[in-house]
Parts: sequence; C-alpha cells; structure tokens
Amino acid sequence: MRWPANYLAGSLLIIIALGMMLSLISGAMALPAKDSLLALVDAIAGLETPLSRLASHEQVVVMELRLPRLLLALFVGFILAQCGAVMQGLFRNPLADPGIIGVSSGAAVGAIVAIVLFPLTWGAWTIPASAFVMGLLTTLMVYSLAQSKQGTSVLILLLAGVAIAAFAGASIGFLSYFADDQSLRQLTTWQMGSLAGANSANLWLAFATAVLLAFAFQSRAGALNALLLGEAEARHLGISVERLKLELIVLTAVGVGVTVASAGIIGFIGLVVPHLVRLTTGPNHRALLPLSGLLGAALLMIADLLARTVVQPAELPVGLLTALLGAPFFLVLLIKQRQQWS
Repeated sequence: MRWPANYLAGSLLIIIALGMMLSLISGAMALPAKDSLLALVDAIAGLETPLSRLASHEQVVVMELRLPRLLLALFVGFILAQCGAVMQGLFRNPLADPGIIGVSSGAAVGAIVAIVLFPLTWGAWTIPASAFVMGLLTTLMVYSLAQSKQGTSVLILLLAGVAIAAFAGASIGFLSYFADDQSLRQLTTWQMGSLAGANSANLWLAFATAVLLAFAFQSRAGALNALLLGEAEARHLGISVERLKLELIVLTAVGVGVTVASAGIIGFIGLVVPHLVRLTTGPNHRALLPLSGLLGAALLMIADLLARTVVQPAELPVGLLTALLGAPFFLVLLIKQRQQWS
C-alpha cells in the first residue's frame, strides 16, 4: 500500500512532536509532565515570571540532560537515514548501508584513535575530523574494490565491508588493550552507541551537518533517480556519474563521521529506514530522502526513549536496541534477495 508523501510527512511530524514531549517528561527521575514542558517554554520565551514550578535541579535534568539528548537523537537519526538512502541509491541495492559496507566501522576506528592516542587534544573537531578521514578512506577503498568493467559488484561490496568491519574490530580491541581507564570507558560507549554524551558542541556540529546534507542530497535527488536506471542511461541524460559518486561518497563519509563521533556506532538505521519509506511511498529520491530523514529521526528518538526507560534507573545503549530492530529486518531482506536470485 502506497501513501502520498505529504500524508507520511505529516504523520511523522506528529509522531516526532509526541515523542519529544514523552522524552522530556520520561526518565529515571519522576518529574511532573506539565511543569517539565513548561520549563522548555520558559527557556524559549525568556519569561520574567516562570510558568514551571520545577526546582532548579529538576530544571537542569530537563534542559541540560533530556533536551540535548533528545535533539542529538533527532539529528543523528536524520543523518544516518539520509546517508543510508543515498548509499542504497548509489549502489542500486536495498542491502547497501554505511554500516554494512564498513564505513561506520572505519569512522569508529578514526574516532577511537583520536580518543586513545590524542587524549589531550579532545575538542569539538578533533574526533569528528579523525572519524571523517577514516570513514572516507574506508568508503573509497571498499568502493574501488567493488568496481569492475561490469559495474559495481554488490557481492564484493558486502564482502569487503565484512573484512573492514573485522579489521576495525581487531583495531579497536588492540587500542583498548593500551587504553587507560578513562579512554576505555569512552571506547565502550563508542562501540555500543550512546546519546548520553550530548553537549552543545556535538549538538551544533550534528545540526549543521544535518542541514548541510539535507540540502546537498536533495539537490542531487534527480541525479540519483536517473542513476537507478543504470549508469549508461544516467550518462546519456547528461549526468557526470563518476563525479556524482565521488560527491555522494564524500558527503556520506562526512555524515557518518559526525554521527560516530557524536554517538558512537548506531547500526541499521541507514538500512531499515530507507527501505521502509521506499515500500511506503516509492523510490523517488525527491520524497525518499526527506521522508527517510524524518523517519530516522523518529525511530532513533523512540529507541533512545526506550533505552532510558525500559530498565530504569539504568539505561541500555541505544545501539543495542537499533541492532535488535535492524538485524531481523536485514535477514528478511537477504531472504527476499535469495528468492529473486533463485
């Protein structure tokens, strides 16, 4: 069943609005729902007489813990879903994903190298820059391995991704062996994925990246649609295919590098979300890209809400929940692909 794109967009915006309210009022510390929401109104409006009756420490929980985490979940989910949609369009296969082909693993190695080897230079740009460089190098290497005279081999793409992920796991283990206690704690966070480290620096970085990628990807939506017909057909339509590939690879590496640096490895958002949107509204990238971003933001926000509330006062790594959702879905995709090949 196909939905009009505007219906799905409206539904997702309503879900995001409701999820934002639930995220602000839910958590290990029980706070009045009305006053928690009014604290946000007070902060935005700057009223001299505050509407919220929360104590100062309770306002800190809402404004400095829950709100930054909520916003980071929205930005990271948006970026990962859009990057996944672009990768699937670029390789013309629903199994393509920044995590599956090893980009996320490469970016994670870059971030962890910055954490372990350069602990004194941590800052807003050190870890994202390292993650971006390694993610880009990984993407270019995997893509070059999958290239042949017949085009891009998806099988080699996936196998190269598996090899990269294995090498990244070994590298992370090697760095963990030599890490001190503080760095080791950070390494654990990166590997399982967590939004607990949300702060103003990575929030602004994730927001700027989300806006940049939204405009950059949307301006190339028509070229991605043409690429779905095949590379030869896209060239006949006047599209510089090789330049398009390089631009999309670099932009995806930027997005994945920022998300890994901000929240660690959060898998399967980029795989599951674009496929769900494609089944709902069709393969047109002009609608697929923004809708994937909205659905990715909504799913990661809901996953983080569950991670904070299911086993409270403890919390689950959000990457574990997304993996529990995405792994069965990936198996279903593989079974469908197998039926098409047989």
